Amino acid sequence: MSYEMIALTMFSSMMLLLLTGQRVFGVIGFVGAAAALLLWGDGGMEMPFSAAIQLMNWYPLLTLPLFIFMGYMLSESGIASELYEMFHVWMGGLAVGTIGLMVVVSAMNGLSVAGMAIGATIALPELLRRGYDKIMVTGVIQAGSSLGILVPPSVVLVLYGMIARQPVSQLWLAGAIPGLILAAMFVIYIVVRCRLQPSLGPALPPEERNLSTADKLKLLRAGIMPLAIFFFMTGLFVMGVTSLVESAAVGALSATLAAAFKRRLTLAVIETTVRRSLGITCMFMWIILAALCFGAVFDGLGAVRAIESVFLDQFGLTPWQILVMMQLSYILLGMFLDDTAMLVIVAPLYVPLVITLGFDPIWYGVLYTITVQIAYMTPPFGYNLFLMRAMAPPEISLGDIYRSVWPFVAIMLAGLALITAFPELALWLPGLFRDY
Repeated sequence: MSYEMIALTMFSSMMLLLLTGQRVFGVIGFVGAAAALLLWGDGGMEMPFSAAIQLMNWYPLLTLPLFIFMGYMLSESGIASELYEMFHVWMGGLAVGTIGLMVVVSAMNGLSVAGMAIGATIALPELLRRGYDKIMVTGVIQAGSSLGILVPPSVVLVLYGMIARQPVSQLWLAGAIPGLILAAMFVIYIVVRCRLQPSLGPALPPEERNLSTADKLKLLRAGIMPLAIFFFMTGLFVMGVTSLVESAAVGALSATLAAAFKRRLTLAVIETTVRRSLGITCMFMWIILAALCFGAVFDGLGAVRAIESVFLDQFGLTPWQILVMMQLSYILLGMFLDDTAMLVIVAPLYVPLVITLGFDPIWYGVLYTITVQIAYMTPPFGYNLFLMRAMAPPEISLGDIYRSVWPFVAIMLAGLALITAFPELALWLPGLFRDY
């Protein structure tokens, strides 16, 4: 059997086992370890062990529990709720404020699921109570939560930087402007549609619309703390004052001190935050460990060079055609996997190919992040669709959730095309700070 056929067999076996509903890390690790033993005998036993040692020596991985802890601390202590109230009043409406809230909360936590959890538990009941259209607001929450992983400090971009061996500071800067562009596009769509169909989004009641300046400033002071933590933490890192791990520690400590300052650092908050942070961190580590083992076998087979040969020599595709095919493969994988699993499976194969084709790996990291979020929201099997169904109240059906996402998927596709056509939208800001 040729190396190309072995690589194809490994990949197809992994996808087939994933359809059985087994845990992602178990499937990836099993296929990698089994292939190593079958190909190299007893010598292959060292590959899973070497992957574990490599993971334990991966110092930047310490950022994951710290960033996740920071996000959950802000959420569990109620500081995120105050941020939502600030966005609600200062941005002129709950739907627009929801976009602002979830972009910030998801960015602080680094995970889109965090923004969705906040949106479904805090924003959605309030939106429905005030008479907003259930289909529109369900789409708003899913779209808003998807943008958080573009804005620093994104955990997904940290993982991409580790796997692609690219500087995380450059990736964070590259994701900032595209994330804000997409958020602005969402806000424009919401405002225009609610103007055309006022019944979808009722205006703020007079008592909230006509708040005094003193009351508005009070809300601003309450919501400014998490924003200050966010800018302080990322600013120190981008300017080179702190390392990535130190920046994450600054964020986690600042969130804890903020909760203590507001007298909300209770034992229950600490316990819930630590438990959830530990659970998410362990999930990430198991997936990365399995992917390192799988990737070592794949690389040992020369699978990356085989893929380059097939696309460039046998199929005769142009670099842009290959790029489109890679993006379409993320849409397909998004039916079965979350963004982290897709990253650790495919990035070791695609990133060398992207560099060979002459594309910037920093720019490609932004394209990857946007594409997997589109995959998350695309029926019939998008990951976010079922998360929303699990969190939404009974009056919102799965059909409502399916219908809610299409306008926002179209907007994200337009944004993806814009950033693909004009790479400087992602690369301009990293270029300004390249020497810092």
